[in-house]
Formats: sequence, structure tokens, C-alpha cells
Amino acid sequence: MGSKERFHWQSHNVKQSGVDDMVLLAKISEEAIVENLKKRFMDDYIFTYIGPVLISVNPFKQMPYFTDREIELYQGAAQYENPPHIYALTDNMYRNMLIDGENQCVIISGESGAGKTVAAKYIMGYISKVSGGGDKVQHVKDIILQSNPLLEAFGNAKTVRNNNSSRFGKYFEIQFSRGGEPDGGKISNFLLEKSRVVSQNEHERNFHVYYQLIEGASQEQRQNLGIMSPDYYYYLNQSDTYQVEGTDDRSDFLETMNAMQVIGIRGEDQQLVLQIVAGILHLGNISFREEGNYARVENADSLAFPAYLLGIDRDRLNDKITSRKMDSKWGGRSESITVTLNVEQAAYTRDALAKGLYARVFDFLVESINRAMQKPYEEYSIGVLDIYGFEIFQKNGFEQFCINFVNEKLQQIFIELTLKAEQEEYVQEGIKWTQIQYFNNKVVCDLIENKLNPPGIMSVLDDVCATMHATGEGADQTLLQKLQAAVGTHEHFNSWSSGFVIHHYAGKVSYDVNGFCERNRDVLFTDLIELMQSSEYAFIRMLFPEKLDADKKGRPTTAGSKIKKQANDLVNTLMKCTPHYIRCIKPNETKKPRDWEESRVKHQVEYLGLKENIRVRRAGFAYRRIFHKFLQRYAILTPETWPSWRGDERQGVQHLLRSVNMDPDQYQMGRSKVFVKNPESLFLLEEMRERKFDGFARVIQKAWRRHIAIRKYEQMREEASSILYNFKERRRNSINRNFVGDYLGMEERPELRQFLAKRERIDFADSITKYDRRFKPIKRDFILTPKYFYLIGREKVKKGPEKGQIKEVLKKKVEIQAVSGVSLSTRQDDFFILHEKDADNFLESIFKTELVSLLCKRYEELTRSKLRLNFQDTLQFRVKKEGWGGGGTRTVTFTRGQGDVAALKAGGKTLTVSIADGLPRNSKPTRKEVMQSKGGSRRPPPSRGVPPAPQGTYRNGAPQFPRGDGHAKRDTYTTPQKQARAPPATALPPQNASRRSKARPPSEQNMEFLNVPDQGVAGYLGLVEGTAARQGRAFPRELRAEDLSWVLRTQRCVSARGAAPDGGSPGPSPGPIPSLGCANGSTKLQQSRDSLLLVHTRLWNCGSDFGAQ
Repeated sequence: MGSKERFHWQSHNVKQSGVDDMVLLAKISEEAIVENLKKRFMDDYIFTYIGPVLISVNPFKQMPYFTDREIELYQGAAQYENPPHIYALTDNMYRNMLIDGENQCVIISGESGAGKTVAAKYIMGYISKVSGGGDKVQHVKDIILQSNPLLEAFGNAKTVRNNNSSRFGKYFEIQFSRGGEPDGGKISNFLLEKSRVVSQNEHERNFHVYYQLIEGASQEQRQNLGIMSPDYYYYLNQSDTYQVEGTDDRSDFLETMNAMQVIGIRGEDQQLVLQIVAGILHLGNISFREEGNYARVENADSLAFPAYLLGIDRDRLNDKITSRKMDSKWGGRSESITVTLNVEQAAYTRDALAKGLYARVFDFLVESINRAMQKPYEEYSIGVLDIYGFEIFQKNGFEQFCINFVNEKLQQIFIELTLKAEQEEYVQEGIKWTQIQYFNNKVVCDLIENKLNPPGIMSVLDDVCATMHATGEGADQTLLQKLQAAVGTHEHFNSWSSGFVIHHYAGKVSYDVNGFCERNRDVLFTDLIELMQSSEYAFIRMLFPEKLDADKKGRPTTAGSKIKKQANDLVNTLMKCTPHYIRCIKPNETKKPRDWEESRVKHQVEYLGLKENIRVRRAGFAYRRIFHKFLQRYAILTPETWPSWRGDERQGVQHLLRSVNMDPDQYQMGRSKVFVKNPESLFLLEEMRERKFDGFARVIQKAWRRHIAIRKYEQMREEASSILYNFKERRRNSINRNFVGDYLGMEERPELRQFLAKRERIDFADSITKYDRRFKPIKRDFILTPKYFYLIGREKVKKGPEKGQIKEVLKKKVEIQAVSGVSLSTRQDDFFILHEKDADNFLESIFKTELVSLLCKRYEELTRSKLRLNFQDTLQFRVKKEGWGGGGTRTVTFTRGQGDVAALKAGGKTLTVSIADGLPRNSKPTRKEVMQSKGGSRRPPPSRGVPPAPQGTYRNGAPQFPRGDGHAKRDTYTTPQKQARAPPATALPPQNASRRSKARPPSEQNMEFLNVPDQGVAGYLGLVEGTAARQGRAFPRELRAEDLSWVLRTQRCVSARGAAPDGGSPGPSPGPIPSLGCANGSTKLQQSRDSLLLVHTRLWNCGSDFGAQ
């Protein structure tokens, strides 16, 4: 079971590794949850449900169940039809968006290294695969997929806990048309860890793009950009870590450049992006020395290359990083003074410029992606939130504080919507409910973001930054003192000499206040903005669009304020969508597969609140919907609610649930919503709804296929007419009739389908007559596919449990390429010979023109040559050698006879076929005749016809026998020799002549004109309507399928009695109309039945196949 095949599950045959849905756990405890997750993890099942919430455990290896096969398996399937998978959650989101018309979002949460970014990639990949669209949509899909490697290059880095850690937050909104095609998108980014540009902790790396550039740059790029080894650059060598296991920086660089191309970034802009990246590296190598308390650049030559790459003056760069212009006010006047910086301040300024440049390049890339996906208006959307997870390091600073605050806000959404809001909703709706206790982290969010009473940590931080210069330890110590005064007594806050502790939902985190104020101010000095605005490159000037005079007014926004606003905006956006949750768990710190650290996982299970989530889910309801929406979705299930319910919505929902026999214990009616307890009950509704829609879809598909088939077969009819043109006399019905192809209804004939390959296409299928060496007619089903033709017969089983039963037997399967030719006469008969290598097939089919034309077409496709056609009035066919007797040949001679009905006379090895002259050989259908054929029949009469033959002749080379009681066990399998015959002199009556025939004995009554395979109800109704119209009779359009079923039952009833339903021959009357379960006194239905019965009768008395009409 090591191959990927074991993962292509169906839920009924999956090896049970723990419980798929932890709502079903026998015991609810952290230990039981951890044990269940461990069982599944060790068996390589990384996904588990808690109701609709997906739990994902990082396997630290590539799993085999993310292929196209799984996409096909989960597409359109209900959640519990297959084992847990991220594709199931994504498909549920996508379908809900289309069906309910509501925006969706997925919140992926978990600590750093738990697999959130990979989960987001799988979501976007699945949506890209299952959604349709043309070239424009494909372009948007490409941008969505290519944005990942680009943003990962510039926004991800190796950390101690994760080799590909997202160092920024991303909310990717994929926008869709009403048809479900992705036609736009938007990315919101926040919390880029700019400090990583200038410094990293031990065993960590800078952003991936630096190492990609160093490894992947061409020789020309290395020379132009001054690329050296990574240990040469100060911004890269502080951590002494340059390689990442399993990462190929060279190939990743090519992927990054390709992504920029796909997104539409111009080649010159791509080059300038790389110049800025290299320029930042060279900026970091500018070092300073102290001279009389002032900073001086240690090596003036180090200024040259960054100035060259950034397009700025080298001396001006020197001035701006060693001095600063400050504004002072004296007596109402503003005056600028220049202050020389010390070494620490100069290094800070250099780093500020590097961080500012990098952040603006990153923003440019995000804006470029957004521009490429821009859509003028919004319809539907699915949002994917991928933000780096909760972080607890040995030393935690301002960045970790901001990251953990955003994660705290996301946890609050989860609590609000899955725990708090759910329980409050039950109370508001009056639902019977047992209260579940849980930890609400709103108190922690308030501790951080409150503005007043008491002020939160961020408010105190902003106040300190506004009143002090916010640099140095003095400001940070002042911050700590003010925090102790403002929130020191808070139950989730503690302080120590160098920082403070917050009791987060994920545990206690200790923050070092050193650098808090400086990083919160996050101000890029005006000197540096002016410097970059002086660049010779318009691209770099565009990255710094500030109007400095206007921007001097007002207090600058701090980093903390920006993050707080972004977090609240994000929460508001998410609250407007229907949320879905993926809770990611990191099983170990070693980043190795199949390594399980029990205590780490248990800690995550606790702070993610999985136990409380299970308890709420078990005690609560899996589904709830307001009455209007519920009716809107499931109204189709009952005739009373479809297309709209006119009464009270609550009563409509109750009626609907009772109609589908849902157990009353499985749902509760609230004041404005219906609550369904188990997912299985919901799946029952969904399955019934899908079946209804599937039925409608089949009707539409059938109509469309019929339309296409008519066009196709009209073309085929023209081609077929051309094949016989100038070679063979034609019958009027043979020229004008429509081609159908499948006259046997193969979709509903598994006993015939068994001989064909799976999904083998059928070009033609019908019952034909095959003649043996003695010219004895034998019934066969003839099936033509693109590569073979089949002859299928029936034989009685001679032994075994099915002894005595008639079973289908494959008599012949022949490759089309093996057919050497087809022989036909020049007269209007239906005979033809298929020539093969060893023996030939002498066949008769009333659809010979259609069959032969399709055979010729397929033969030409396979062999690139024309099939040989032979037209003569004396034909020969070879018979197969049997035993010691010889095979030899048989001769068929065609002569002029009387009437349109072929008369057959066998003598020795010769069969003589007599038939009257047909239409001239150069006949073609007229436009008028073609139009008449469209409204008429599908099946023309055979050239050997309907009334009985004269005494002493053979039809089909066999004597005529009276029909017995066991006639035609299969409605669709009838034999021509048992049809009623007409005298040879009798011709078809004129169009306006009386259709009534002379009375015939009951044994000759033929109901086979009603056997129209593969036409369905619509085809039959069209047939009888056209016939009624030509008889001058009214035919109500309201006739329904049940009326047709009555006619078919009447047909069987009357056939058994052997009497015509209305005159035509003596015999008992057909009896009362069978009940259809309709209301008594339905005049319209009675008229429909009467009209159909009239048509039925007329066709019977006419004594011809309906094709003659």
C-alpha cells in the first residue's frame, strides 16, 4: 500500500486511521484529539474534520493525493462522500458562492511552519483547475498562480521554525463572474517584516530573492549588478546561513523572473527591480567610523556602486546618510538646520533607506499584480487569508508583537462565529440548547488596542512616540513605565525589567521593549525621500511619490496605528463573507516527516480551542439558514414550493421538510431560521436537489444534442445521397428522412453495451436482417462504432442456472479497416453486402443509406482511402466453409417487379429479388420535402412492406407464418418477416387519399410503429403531433409524459386482446382508460388522451409504419 493508489479513496473502502470527523470521537479531551491526529498522521492522512472546520497537520513531505485525479474525485461531491481533504472545503466554498450568490473566505491559521502557505496554494490551484473560461480567464488564472512564486521570493524567508516562512500577511481575493469563472483579483498585503532586510537572527536568512539573485544571475547581470558571494554582504552574513535544505535558489530565480513576465512587468522595470535589490545589498556594506562624535563613511569607494545602481549622486548619498535636516520654529518662523549624525544614527539612517526601498519595491509588485487582475466591478469573490502564524521566539520584539496581535484578532473572529455567535443565535432563535463554556480572547484584544479606559498597549506606545524622539533606550524605558501604570494590574499582563508579558490565547509571550518606539515611528526621513526623488531613473522616482511640503502638516502615522487599522479592516472584510476555517498544526520542530512531538501538538490543540469547537459542534446544529434562503435553495424538491411558495415562509419550510420525510429530531424551527442537526440530513437534501437539477440538465442536454444531431445528420444525409447519386434508384422516404443513428436506445441496453469497450462511441445501432447460405433470414443487432462493427444475436442457454433463457451473443466483431468493399443493387431495395477477407455478410436494413455512408466515412478516417462501392443487379457473396462441406458463393439477382414491396424467391444458390422501379438515380431531396421530413417521422417503411404477400411467395427467402401469442418479447427487438405485408401491386396512397384500410384478422394487427428507440417522450409526441396535423386533427400541446405512458400501456393491452381501438376490424373494444392518478374530471387531459388515441387508431388502420406519413 505504499503507492499513491491507496489514497484514491472512496470512503467505504478506506483503511480506518482514527476518526475522519472528530465530532464522532467517543471521548472528548485534548488527549483523545491528539491521539486521533497522531494515528492519522502516521498513516499519512494529514486532514481531519471538526464539522466544517478542516484540521491540517504539516507532513513535511510531498503527499501523493494532490493530483488531477483527486480534483476530479472531489469536484461536485458532498463533504462526507470522500475522506477529509482541502479540495473538499474549497469545492464547498466555490459551489456555495455560485449557488447562494454570497462571497466566501477561508481563514488559514496556525503557528509558523504549520503549512498555511502551502494550503493557500492548493486552494488557488484547485479553483484554477475546476473553473472554466476562455483566453482572458486563463490569463487571470496564470496571474493568480504566478503571483505565488513572485511574492514568496520577495516576502518569504528561512526562519528557525520554517524554511519558507511568510514574512508578510496576504489576503488574496479571487473575483468571479456569475458563471464561476475567475476574471479578476486583488491582493491586500500587510505586516511586511522590513527589519529582516537589515538583520536576521542566528540560523535564519534574509528574503529569498537575495539568494536567488546571487545564485541565478547571468554572467552579464553579475557584472552589471556587482554580484558577489553572499558572505560578502553585511545584510546577509550576520546569521552565517546561506543555504536551505530542499531549496534550489537558481531555479527559483528563473521562476521569479518568469512570474514577473506573466504578470506584465516590463523588461526595463524588471531590470530596475533587480538593480534596487542589488543596490540594497551594496548599501549595507557602507560602514562608518567615529570622528569627533560624528560619523564618517569608512571607505568612500563603498558609496560608488549603490549610488550607481540607484541612479543618485554619490556625494549626495554620503551627505544624506551622515547628516539630517531638521525644522525648528522660533517666534512663529520655521527654520531648517542641518544636524550631523553619530555612528549609531548614521547606521540607522542607512538601514532606514534600505528598508524603505525594499518595502516600496514589494508594494510595487503587489500593485502590479492587482493591475493585471483589475476588474471594473465586483460580482462574487473567494478570499484566501495567508498570514504568518503566532510566533514565540527566545527574544520577541515589535514585529512579533504586531504578528501576534493580528493572530489574536483572527482567533477572535473564530470565537465570534463558531462559539460565541453560534450560542447567542440559538438563544435568539429560541432553540433548545446547552451552554458550552469557552475562553473569549476579546479581553486580550482590548488590552492591546483599546483607546481609553484604560488605554491599550498600542495607544500608550503612540503617546510615547509622539512626546519623545523615539530613539534609544530612554524612550523604550519610558514606554515600559507608562505601561506598568496603565495596564499593570490587567490579568493578562505582567512586566519585567526589560519588557512585558502578554497572556495570549496561544500562551504567554515575553516581549523585549528594546527598539519598540523606534520601529513604531517607522518614519522615512524627508532627506532620504528627497534623495530618491533625485534619481535619474523614473521608476525609482515613481516609488517615492510624496509631496514633501504638503506632508509636513500633521503627525505621521505610526506603524502600530497602521497595523491596528489594517487588522480591523481585515476583520470587517472577513465578517462580510461566509467564513471557512483551516486550522494548521505543526507536529514537530525538527521539520522532518513522521516525527511527532506530543507536547507541542497538545499545546496547539489547546490554544486553537479544538476541544471546545468539538463540544459546540456536537451539541449544536451543522446547518442553519433563514427561511427565505432555505426555500430558495430547496424549493425545487416539491411541486408546491416550485417555482415559488406563496404562503408563509415558515410553513413552506415545514412542508418541504415533511415532504422529504426528514426525521423531526433532525431539525428545529427557529424564529427566522431552520436549523438542521446532522450533516447527513443536509446531504440528503443536497442529493435530492442534485438529482432534480440533473434531470433538468439532461432535458437541456438532450435538446441540445438533438439540435446538434439534426444538423449533423442533415449533413450526413446530403453526403449519403451523394454516395448513391447516379448509381442507385431511391425511395422517397429514404431520401427525405432524418438520420438518428441509435435506433436501439443503447444508453438503456446494458445487455448490448456489454460487448463494447467502455465509453466506446456509437455511430449507428439498429436491428437488421442477415441472410445465411440458404437465404434464411436471421435477426441481428448491428452496431457501428468508429473502429468496429458488431453483429449481435440471441441464443437459448443450454446449461447452467440460466438454462432455457434467451441471451445476447456476440456473433461477429469486425474492424472497419478489414471491410474490403460494399455491394448494392441499382434498384430501390434495402439489401447490401459487406465484403470481408474470408466471408461476406448479406444484410438488409431499412436504414442502409445511413449505415453505408457512416461506414464509408469511418473507413476513410482510418485508412485515408475511399471504401470501394459496387453497384450491380447481379451480386455475389461468399459463405463461410462449414465442416467438410464447401463454402462457395451465393448469387442475388435483382429484377423489375410490381409495386414498392420486394418479393423474394429462393432457388438453390440464387435468390431473386423483384421490386418496382424507384425514383430516378439522379434524384435528390427538394427543400420542401426536407422540411416536411423534419416535422414527420424518424423511421421510414421498409421497401418490403406492411400488407401480406400473395399466396405462394417467400418474403426474405422464408415462408410466412402466422403470429403466435409469444410474439416480440422485446419491444425493441422485432423481426421484419413477422411484419404485415402488402400485395406487390399495392402502392403507397396519395397524400390526400383516405388512410383507412380493409379489415384484417386480429393476428395481423401490428403495433410496431410505436417502437421508436432513443426518441424519448418528446420524440414520440412530435411524431404523433405531426401525424395528427396531416390528418386535420387537433392535438393539445398540454399532453404530458404520463399520457404517453397511458398510450403505451393501452398499446400492450390492445395488442394482447388483438383488437383495434377504433373500428378497422371486428373485435372487443379497448376498454376503459386506465387511471393515471390524476384528478377526476380533467377535461384537458381527457382531450389529450382522446387525440392521442385517435392518432393511434389512424396509424393502426393505415397499416403502415409512421415513416410513411
